[in-house]
Amino acid sequence: MYAIIDIETTGGNPYRDKITEIAVFIHDGEKVVREYCTLINPERRIPPFITRMTGITDEMVARAPRFFEIAKDLVELTKDTVFVAHNVSFDYNFIRNEFKSLGYDYSRDHLCTVKISRKLLPGKKSYSLGRLCEDLKIGINNRHRAAGDALATVQLFELLLEKHPDGFLNGFSGSLGTHQAINPALKKEQLDALPQKTGVYYFFNEKEEIIYIGKSKSLRQRVMSHFTNLKSVKALEMAGQVCRVDFQETGSELAALLLESEEIKRHQPLFNRRQRRNFFNYGLYSFTDAEGYLNLKVEKTSNGQNPHTSFANKEMGRQFLFKLVAQYHLCQNLSGLFPTSGACFQYAVKQCLGACLGIEPAQSYNQRVKEAIENASMPAQNMIIIDKGRHYGEKYLVLIEGGRFSAAGYAEPGQMQAMTPAHLEGLLKPANDNRDARLIISGFVRNKRVEKVIPF
Repeated sequence: MYAIIDIETTGGNPYRDKITEIAVFIHDGEKVVREYCTLINPERRIPPFITRMTGITDEMVARAPRFFEIAKDLVELTKDTVFVAHNVSFDYNFIRNEFKSLGYDYSRDHLCTVKISRKLLPGKKSYSLGRLCEDLKIGINNRHRAAGDALATVQLFELLLEKHPDGFLNGFSGSLGTHQAINPALKKEQLDALPQKTGVYYFFNEKEEIIYIGKSKSLRQRVMSHFTNLKSVKALEMAGQVCRVDFQETGSELAALLLESEEIKRHQPLFNRRQRRNFFNYGLYSFTDAEGYLNLKVEKTSNGQNPHTSFANKEMGRQFLFKLVAQYHLCQNLSGLFPTSGACFQYAVKQCLGACLGIEPAQSYNQRVKEAIENASMPAQNMIIIDKGRHYGEKYLVLIEGGRFSAAGYAEPGQMQAMTPAHLEGLLKPANDNRDARLIISGFVRNKRVEKVIPF
C-alpha cells in the first residue's frame, strides 16, 4: 500500500514553518482506495506571498483543525504504507517535525516520484511536478493546493507503475523501503529494526569484524542508502561484505559525532579511512610569514590540515575571527580579514600595535596569537553542555574542564538537580580528550546547535 501525499505550508523551512493543508490518497498499487484532505490551522499568520501562490488565507484556516487534532488520523491512515510524494523529503520532513513537536516519532518508508521519474523517464527538461505533468499531458486542477497536487502525483505514480509493473515496495533503488542488501547473509529483519532516529551504526563482515562506522540523524535512511546508492567501487565492495548491522541511538547529534569519532579511533574499521568532518566546512588555520609573524586565516577545511577550530560556514568563521582580533589586539591584515599593503584599520584606531608595519616585534605579537589560538579551540574553558537525550526527559551532558573534554553521558531530570562538576563527574563517564572531540564540541557550541551551555 502507498500513501500519496501533498502538503501546503507557511514557508519552506520544516523547523520553522507549519502545515496549512494536507491531502492523502491511499493507493493499493492498482487504484486509490481511500482519500483524506483537510485544511490545518498553522496557529500563525500565513505570509502574503504564500497566500498569493496557494490561495489559502488566514480566514480559511481560522476554524480548521490544528495538527494535533488530526495527528491520530494520519498515523492510522498511513500505517503499513510507503509514504510517497513528489520531492518526498519536503513533505516527509514537515510531517515528521509536526509529530516531533508532539513528542511522537513518526516513521515511514518513503518514496520520491522525482527520483523514480528521473530513472524511468530520463531526458526531461524539468522534473518539477508542474513541468513534468505538462510534458506527460497530466492535468492539474487547483495547482499549489494539496488535493490538486496530490491527485496529479497519483496519476504520475500510476504512469510510473506501468513502466515498473512489479511495484516499488521491493527491488527498486528509488525507494528507501527496499531491501537490496547485496550479501544474502544480511537479514531483512535487521534492516526493518533500524529506527528513524539519531545515532551511530556499525557494519560487520562474516568474521564479525567491524568494517564501517557511521552516524546519522536518521539511522534507517542512512543505512539503507549504503545499499541503494552504489555509485563507486568502494561502496559496492563494502555493501557486499556487510553481514550484520548494529546501532546505538544517541538522541543528540553531538553525542552521535563524538561516539562515531571515538569508535572509529578504537576499532579502525577497514572502510573508515579517516574521520570525516563534513558538518564543519571551514576552519581557522595559522602560518608564519616571511617576516616571522604568525598569520591567521579562515578557509575551507582540507584533508591534509587540522584546523584550530571549525565552523559551519565562512561567515561564522570571519565573525569569530573579528572577535579574536578585537580581544587580543591582533592585526586585521595578518588575520586575513582586510589585507592591505600598509597599516591596517585597527592600527589607525590604536587597536593593532603595529605588527602590519613591523613596529611590534614578532615575538610579542606571536605570543598573543598563540593565546588566541589556544582559547579558540573551546569557547569556554569550563562549561557544562546540555543537549537532548534518547527519550523524553533524558538529557545528554558534556563536561568541559580547563578546555578539556572531561566527561559525557546521559542523565534523567532527577539526576540533574545538582549541576556541579563534582556531581557530574560521579554521574557521567570519563571521556577520551583529543583534538577531534574538541573540534566537534566547540563547533556545536559556537554554532548554537545544543540546547544549553552553562559556563562555570
